[in-house]
Amino acid sequence: MKNFAELEKKIGVKFNNPDLLTEAMTHRSFLNERLGEGIAQNERLEFLGDAVLELSVTNFLFSKFPEKPEGELTSLRAALVNSKMLFEVASKLKLEKYLRVSRGEAKDFGLSGQGKGKHYILANAVEAIVGAVYLDRGFEAADGFIIKQICSNLPDILENKLWRDAKSLFQERAQEIVGITPTYEVIEESGPDHNRHFVIGVYLEKEMIAKGEGFSKQEAQMQAAEKALKEKGWDE
Repeated sequence: MKNFAELEKKIGVKFNNPDLLTEAMTHRSFLNERLGEGIAQNERLEFLGDAVLELSVTNFLFSKFPEKPEGELTSLRAALVNSKMLFEVASKLKLEKYLRVSRGEAKDFGLSGQGKGKHYILANAVEAIVGAVYLDRGFEAADGFIIKQICSNLPDILENKLWRDAKSLFQERAQEIVGITPTYEVIEESGPDHNRHFVIGVYLEKEMIAKGEGFSKQEAQMQAAEKALKEKGWDE
């Protein structure tokens, strides 16, 4: 039995309706082994949490940086709410201890972190928690959780320039230095429809510079561009 009271302490929210936190921590695969039990999974809360998260982070950045234009604010927001950052938040909270998944998913998921679906599942669980907090305690409580757990990563993003759009930067560098516009091709695609995994290569003409992977084409392209910038020495 998962200790959700312990999780409440970690996230700093005491739920009026603890069933919402249980739902947030229930992956769709968990239902496959408990058909007919009326258990709710977390995809609806994830959908809601995604919208609350975007509003909260937008408001935070808008207030903090009155001098920054829309484009820079958009890049900072993307760096704060992308799946990689949400996975890091989930790891810090040790959400893998509390997530309810099927036995088969748990085998791939693993505490070692090697299961390729772990990143995607845990990032979504953070959004589901945001949705659950919003429904149970309102926007102010959800906003407090987001600022403490997610917006607190902003100094690291600024220091390490993680807000940069690697794909746009690689294109700018490639056009400026070698006069070529990069192209991206899917090398491998696997996994079920709800959890696709992509491996994508970035090319300068016919030469593949680097490969990236992720749970969306955009994520894989971004990782490929980041690696390509380092490979070419264009990341400074």
